[in-house]
Amino acid sequence: MSGEQTVRIDQRAAGDGAVGRRALSVVVAGGGTAGHIEPALALADAVRRLRPDARVTALGTERGLENRLVPARGYPLELIPPVPMPRKASAELLKLPLKVRESVRQTREVLDRVGADVVVGFGGYVSLPAYLAARGRVPIVVHEANARAGLANKVGAKFATRVLSATPDSGLAGAQTIGIPLRESITRLDRWALRAQARAHFGLHPSAPTVLVFGGSQGARTLNTAFSGAAEALGRAGIGVLHAHGPKNSLAVQQVPGAPAYVAVPYLERMDLAYAAADLVVCRSGAMTVAEVSAVGLPAVFVPLPHGNGEQALNAQPVVSAGGARLVSDADMTPQRVIDEVLPLALDAQQLQEMSRATRNSGHREADQVLARIVLEVVGQ
Repeated sequence: MSGEQTVRIDQRAAGDGAVGRRALSVVVAGGGTAGHIEPALALADAVRRLRPDARVTALGTERGLENRLVPARGYPLELIPPVPMPRKASAELLKLPLKVRESVRQTREVLDRVGADVVVGFGGYVSLPAYLAARGRVPIVVHEANARAGLANKVGAKFATRVLSATPDSGLAGAQTIGIPLRESITRLDRWALRAQARAHFGLHPSAPTVLVFGGSQGARTLNTAFSGAAEALGRAGIGVLHAHGPKNSLAVQQVPGAPAYVAVPYLERMDLAYAAADLVVCRSGAMTVAEVSAVGLPAVFVPLPHGNGEQALNAQPVVSAGGARLVSDADMTPQRVIDEVLPLALDAQQLQEMSRATRNSGHREADQVLARIVLEVVGQ
């Protein structure tokens, strides 16, 4: 045996034995959208609770929301070139191999620099180069939040040590269903204990039935039109509304004198208080939204965003089937539909209570802890 081979074996043995003594290094890849970033940060928090000495590094790109969300949660962010996949033949498709190669090279440099023990990917533009950079070097764990797996996770799952998903039938062979990791401010939320504080925070009526409405950054327009057109009817019925209309939109509603307030805001900084203030939510059905609504036990009317392969409707289906939510198509969400369906539901306390129990039972409140333990098991192996 050569001297070089002996050194390499000794270093590997020392590294294996030292994992329990030195700081564990976990790299999470889930940049781009909140649906990828939030589960990654929830996992990071859970890992730190189990292993306070752990170092968690997030991978991201220059343009993703991770540039705001990751530092705000106290984790270091390493930027790498994104690898968006062209949907049709074009000049960009011809450039793809070079872009992938450069992104993988830079990602490998990050993994080496932070001494990564494991890479956990959540899909999106950041995950593909992370999987390719880690392949054969660092153990990989893949988590799929959507009902239908994206391309990056389909690739990563082929050489991952463990594959997890939010729902069954995600399209990833051998995936274990664990739900979506959520932050503790959501999983430990006691809506009733915070009700008075939450309504005071937003300026809502302290006891009136209250509907929460939000559509995210891209999906607010239909909900804005439907609810602004039904605002007067909701007010006359004694229903309060907390409506996040999106920072790029404006919303004008007719306030009914003496009625509970219709509170319109561009963005909800405190989603925990928004959930606590509401009796019913009307929203899109992105994977993260469905998971959070289920975890807090909030009855819902889901209005899937009509894009992609219909994954938002699939995300909502388990909660709808359990009786915790209703499904209304984007085309059908009109002011009249709000008056005919949302208004009477908001006034039916017994129905809301039954839906609350059903949606809470359909959720996975411990997914962050489950995934963290799996990650630590993979490192231990």
